[in-house]
Amino acid sequence: MAITITLLGTGNPLPDAARAGAATLVEAGGRRILVDAGRGVCMRMVAAGCLPPMLDAVCLTHLHSDHICDLNDVVTTRWVMSPVPSPLRIYGPPGTQAMVDGLMAMLAADVSYRIAHHDDLTWGPQVEVHEVSPGDRLDHAPVEIVVGATDHRPVEPTVGYRIESEGQAVVLAGDTKPCAGLNTLLEGADVYVQTVLREDLVRMVPVQRFVDTVDYHSTLTETAETAARAGVPTLVLTHQIPTPAPGSAVEWLKIVQGAYSGDVVWGEDLTRIVAGE
Repeated sequence: MAITITLLGTGNPLPDAARAGAATLVEAGGRRILVDAGRGVCMRMVAAGCLPPMLDAVCLTHLHSDHICDLNDVVTTRWVMSPVPSPLRIYGPPGTQAMVDGLMAMLAADVSYRIAHHDDLTWGPQVEVHEVSPGDRLDHAPVEIVVGATDHRPVEPTVGYRIESEGQAVVLAGDTKPCAGLNTLLEGADVYVQTVLREDLVRMVPVQRFVDTVDYHSTLTETAETAARAGVPTLVLTHQIPTPAPGSAVEWLKIVQGAYSGDVVWGEDLTRIVAGE
């Protein structure tokens, strides 16, 4: 069975009516894995035919707010929709446990209200947090998830994930600059999903806080060069910075195609990619 990737949210931290926040659903070997949980993730999951109780794991690349801000919705919705206790496995870099502890504290009042109201609901949300490091291999047989180092400094540590199933592999790098850890994750991969930044447009904005984003995201050219170096046949562009103007995709793609000759997928919400097709 081929690996299917659905871009649930392709937006960046600035709200956009057409783009939800950073989140990607990977389906392989009967498993469903959510990578990051940004703004509107549950709405997009439903549109993709997946409900929170159907998830086998959530993998967080890092703890920037735009990648985790609706994790609470995933946790709560899974809880209230499950007829029996159903622990959710959450993987993420060091610091994830403390973040989830804070999330559960934030939900405490809601949990108490629902348990008081529903006689059949006698348990609270259950989560299993696993803090991961580069080199870890997470067994969700028949799927294996490999953890790799990425470079999003000063945000650290950050990780990317390589999801393998039946001889196929897809890499979801999250926010990162080119780095050795990313190169290792990409060796022999079929699909590479990458946050991208268009440097020329970012530098036109007279706001230093926005220009600073160039420091720790892969530009279109850097992404193309990374994909070409690894020989990955399919490159998927997501989480575009800045939010692309309507009809501008061809301009972005032209920059990538200047350094990469493989297939390039322009990411919009609910874009679906099947590895090997």
